[in-house]
Amino acid sequence: MTKPMDYKKARELLLNMVSPAKTEICPLSECAGRILAREIRAEDNIPPFDRSAYDGYAFRAADTASASENNPVTLRILEEVAAGAVPSMEVTAGTAVKILTGAPIPCGADAVIMFEKTSFTDETVTLFTPVKAGSNIVKAGEDVQAGQLLAQPGDRIDAGMAGTLASQAVSCPQVYRRLRVGIFSTGNEVIEIDMPMAPGKIRNSNRYTLEAALIQSGMEPVWLGSAGDRTEDIAGLIRRGLDSCDALVGTGGVSAGDYDLTPDAMEAAGVSVLIRGIDLKPGMACAYGVKGQKLVCALSGNPASAVTNFYAVALPILKKMAGDRKPLPEEIELTLGRDFGKSSRNTRLIRGRLVLSSGTAVIDPPADQGNVVLSSTIGCNVMAIVPAGSGPLSAGTKLKGFII
Repeated sequence: MTKPMDYKKARELLLNMVSPAKTEICPLSECAGRILAREIRAEDNIPPFDRSAYDGYAFRAADTASASENNPVTLRILEEVAAGAVPSMEVTAGTAVKILTGAPIPCGADAVIMFEKTSFTDETVTLFTPVKAGSNIVKAGEDVQAGQLLAQPGDRIDAGMAGTLASQAVSCPQVYRRLRVGIFSTGNEVIEIDMPMAPGKIRNSNRYTLEAALIQSGMEPVWLGSAGDRTEDIAGLIRRGLDSCDALVGTGGVSAGDYDLTPDAMEAAGVSVLIRGIDLKPGMACAYGVKGQKLVCALSGNPASAVTNFYAVALPILKKMAGDRKPLPEEIELTLGRDFGKSSRNTRLIRGRLVLSSGTAVIDPPADQGNVVLSSTIGCNVMAIVPAGSGPLSAGTKLKGFII
């Protein structure tokens, strides 16, 4: 029997088979979480002019060189400049301008002092300490300089990115279209959650698990339906999904039993099956294939196995298709927070919660890591990688892992 492919090699093979989706123009107010499709460079300095960091007074720093408590310096106020206004007078020796936060620095001034550090009247302001040139001035371009690279294709628009694009008047950026991912289930035992329970049946939890995971990743899940244990019925779902979606994710029918028909159905639907099983526990049972640029991921019907395989293999490929320029999860070092008593003949992924303890990233794994135990995935946001051939692990063991 052929040894299953290493899960990272399988992932790399599939990553090389797919390309990003098409692009579209989208209003910036609707772009949270979307992925940019083109490079963006700053057209303007931000801020566009030198401005005051505080409410206070703008003046020439040289005028305060000798200022002290015993020898204060008094300057004549020329005018008041609020944010949004433009100074009309030049600051010269012995003068100052009352200035509000965000207002432009008047010509001739090179320093600002806060109101609280002065004594003032309507006509004059008195300073009791020297002030260095440049003090309390936000320079033009201090945030962003014209010509600066702000974003690359494949960057996700978060809050900071949205605000930065707005400051450059990018009202409708070019983004990758949300990836449409069809979901289907197989198995005579699977029933929908609005149907009455019957002997031998299980509710379709996988559909909702995958829908939530895809939505959290910025993708659009499309429910295609369920098929029983008939090759032609499963193939029909796959054909329908390939007609309307960019990729498909199904669960069930990928082991080696008499009723595990999904790989045959994939081939019947014109899909080239590239992978049958990977060296991973849980999540070994799977089938991956492509038809043109469209990906079909067939995962185990066991909920925890499906979730593990999805995050380790399927999701990075889907992220590349969605335009993400860094689709692979970044590996980090994790410390095992409690003993793990099982040996690992194959590469194993342990799910858990990330805890920061005294500057150390610790994985707190639920006690039950079984293939069918979905409830223990609640709140889990990290997976630790246990190398193949490992024995039982003690708390404190260092492992590689990744955020999910």
